[in-house]
Parts: sequence; structure tokens; C-alpha cells
Amino acid sequence: MADDIKVAIIGHGFMGHEHEKMLTALDGYQVVGIADRDPVQLEDVKEGIKRYASNEEAFADPDVDVVLIVANNNQHHDLVLQAAAAGKDIVCEKPVAMNVEELDDMARAVDEAGVKFTVHHQRRLDPDYRTMKEVYDSGTLGDVFTVQNKLYGFNGNMHDWHVYISEGGGMLFDWGVHLLDQMLYMFPDAKVTSVFADLRNVINFEVDDYFKILLRFDNGVTGEVELGTYFLADKMDQKWFERHWFMGGNKGSAYVDGFFPEGKIVRTSELLANVGGKRTMTAAGPTRSFGPPPEGRIVTEELPVATTKHEDYWTAYAEAYRGDGDFDVKIPQTRRVLALMEAVRESARTGKSVDFE
Repeated sequence: MADDIKVAIIGHGFMGHEHEKMLTALDGYQVVGIADRDPVQLEDVKEGIKRYASNEEAFADPDVDVVLIVANNNQHHDLVLQAAAAGKDIVCEKPVAMNVEELDDMARAVDEAGVKFTVHHQRRLDPDYRTMKEVYDSGTLGDVFTVQNKLYGFNGNMHDWHVYISEGGGMLFDWGVHLLDQMLYMFPDAKVTSVFADLRNVINFEVDDYFKILLRFDNGVTGEVELGTYFLADKMDQKWFERHWFMGGNKGSAYVDGFFPEGKIVRTSELLANVGGKRTMTAAGPTRSFGPPPEGRIVTEELPVATTKHEDYWTAYAEAYRGDGDFDVKIPQTRRVLALMEAVRESARTGKSVDFE
């Protein structure tokens, strides 16, 4: 049986606690110690886990194989460089860096140090996302022309360091990086030809709390990514304040609502024939498309069932770490996401579409 992978966690805020809880429950891992610059954050560290007085102490610990960086976004660059210099393998929380330039510097440092480096993009394993990816990959909807990925909230104000641009706050860095990564990973071989984005701070003073991003892909799909932290509707029965996906093709559509997805594949039992040059008088108007459909016209099918969970990230990581294949999340993939986020900000700033790939 292989030895446990021994991990030190840098940063013990919300995600640091989540990582501690998950890794201590998984076979094959041992959380050796945790560091945080605020001693209060270490008061509830579980018994048997070291409480480092500094990040440097964690990097110098010979018992540590892997450093898991979960600090504020603007600290990732320097912490990765320090961990690499100490000869530690590295997993970094998303966004891996504040910009592409920082990531390129980090990649050079880990290459020179000869250490392993990947990023925690666990939301590639979300059941709602994997359900829709399976629908897309199956081809059951025919030629897909739109994929929409949305998340809405009701309590729009940020907290802690998330309220500061300088710390890497805002929803584009927090959730946007996930939503864009999911969209790119949906069809990884397609190029994004152009980006148009609206990025706003609706009720926050500094940081973005709303965005709508349109991505035109060279496979014919237009991707739409929308998030609003103060985007209200009394549709709790429709899981309004959770995830929403819609995918449309020329052989039907599919939708998913909720983190634990509910939805259907939807088709029509028949299509009316085109009647060029002939008038038709219907309540739905000349398109004969809007308004209540006739009984039996709309038919549904069950969605595939996704069984992935976030723990799967660490299962796959352990296999790759021990030499059984590559890491699922590769640095060039995360670089592409960061570059796309930079294009989003440029488009929002200029009000114009930005050519991308």
C-alpha cells in the first residue's frame, strides 16, 4: 500500500476548513499542518495537526510532500514561488493567479525547481455540469447552437478580503473562473473566436457582483455565462438561487436547475412544415411558434445521471501524483481561463467585442 500523501494547508478560511475536512476523511492523505497569518483561524485546527507559526515553517517542514495554497488570491503567486523554492509539490486554489503574467512566472519557477504543480478546479465535477456535458457529448441534441450557464443570488454584498480589488476580490475571480472553466472544458477542442462582456458592481463599491459573458466558439456554439449576486425572483420551487443550465440544438433542448440537478431533455413530437407563400391564421401568429403548445406536442426524456463528486478530484490527484497519468487540471488550461478573464475585463471596459483565439 502506498504511503499517504502528506499535505500542509496554507490559509485556514472557509476553503481551508473545507480542504481540511475533506482530506482528513479521505484514504491516502494526511494533513500534517496548517498555516494562517491570523492565529485566530488556527484555534479550531483538529488535534494531531500542526499549527504553523508562519508559512515559512510549513515550507521548511520535512514531513510535508504537498503544499495546498488556499490564501487570498493576490498571495498565490508569491506563495507558489516560495513553495517551489522549498522543493514542495503544489496544489493551488483557483484562480491560480491574478493574471497570465503571474502564472507564467509561477510556471517557470516550478519547472526550474522540478516540482509538481496543478490547480484545484473541483467544479468540473459538479453533477449539474457533468450532466450537461454528458448530454452534449452524446450528440442527442444534434447541432448545438447555445449553451447557457447561470448562477443567481440574493445577498449581494461581499465579505472579508473579497470586497477589495487589490486582494483579488469580486465574482469574476470567485465564481466566474469556475463557470468559464466549465464552458471551455465542455468542448475543449473548440476555439473561442470572440468575447463580449458586461461586468458591473451593482451594490458593491469596488468589486464586480454581476456579469454576463457571451462566447462565440468556432464549433458554432454561442456560450452565455451569467452571474448575479443580487438577482431576485420568488421562484424557489425552480431553485432560482442555484445553478441553471440550458442547451439548445436542432434536435431538442436540455435544461438543468440546481446544484443537485433537476431537469429534462425536451423535444417536439413533430414540427409543422414550412408553408411559403400561404397565409396561416393562428392565435400564435405567423411563426406558429409562441403561446401554449397543443397537447402532446412537447415531449420529455430523462437526463443522464451524473455521479461525480468533489472528492473525485483528490482521488484522481493521488493517482497522478504517484505516476499513474497526468493531473486532470493542466496549467495550460488554467492559463487559457485567465487569458479569457482578461478578455472579459477588456470587453467590459471598452464596451466592444474582443477577438480571442
